[in-house]
Formats: sequence, C-alpha cells, structure tokens
Amino acid sequence: MPYLQGYRGSFVARGSMRGYRFAAPAKRGVKSKAGFFIGYLLKPGNYDFLNAAPPECIAFAFVQPTGSAFHKEMVVREGSLFRKTTEYIGWLTHRPPRFAFFDDREIALVRHFSMRAWPKAKHAHYSRNFFIETLAWLVRSGLVAKLRDGKAAEPERNQR
Repeated sequence: MPYLQGYRGSFVARGSMRGYRFAAPAKRGVKSKAGFFIGYLLKPGNYDFLNAAPPECIAFAFVQPTGSAFHKEMVVREGSLFRKTTEYIGWLTHRPPRFAFFDDREIALVRHFSMRAWPKAKHAHYSRNFFIETLAWLVRSGLVAKLRDGKAAEPERNQR
C-alpha cells in the first residue's frame, strides 16, 4: 500500500475485525509495537468504547503494549506525537467522521464510519473513499513517517 511504505502488512481476521495490520519496523532494544489497522469492524465486541454501528469502515493507529515506556512517550505524555497529531488532524477534518484519541488504549487514534446507510452495491466504492481520505490525512500529518521511524516529535504543519 503506497500510503504505508516501510510497514509490514498482514491480513487480520480475528474476532470482529477484518482487514490489514501494518506494523512499523521493529526498533533494536524496543519490544513495543506500533502501526496501523485498515479494514472493517463487523461487531462491536471488544470495541464498545467506539460506540460503533457495525458494519463499519475503521482505520486506527496503535501502540502496544499500553503502559509501556514507548506508549507513554508516543501517546500519553503532554505534547506526544499522538496528541500533536490529533490536534493537527482535528484542524484538517471539518466534517464527520472525525478522529478520536485514546491515551489509555492500544488504539490511540481512530476514525470509523458505519456502512449501514450505504447501498450494498456501493460498499466497496465508499469504503475505498473512506480509506484513501483517512490515510491521506495520516500521511499529511506526518504520523505515518514518524511512527515508522520511531520519532516522537510533533508533526510538521504543511502549508496550504
């Protein structure tokens, strides 16, 4: 996937999730993992906190395990990469669905949208649009590159 170059992709079909997990390259001496999931949420299951209306398109960035030094640096601390990215992406997205930030979960930044109102014949087309738009914002924010490179700095603000 061109948006997530440098990440290792793998198909996920566990529980209520179907899609692809893209893991950032492992860093020497760091046991934590980070990356993205792009796919579908078929049932709320362990994702009740999202107030989802499955089936949904879902895209999220994760850092695991929660509570690790890496998670605290990348997600929890004031001014962290994920906090700054959330602020920046909030500025970019003027209409729903908006991104949600969680500093107490492995899923740190998530965007999801129900497919219930979509005509079945348009599911693939509308899903692709959702994923392209979401990934474009994640790339523009700098999160994709900085997470891949293990950098905790704030995202660069691109000029309009």
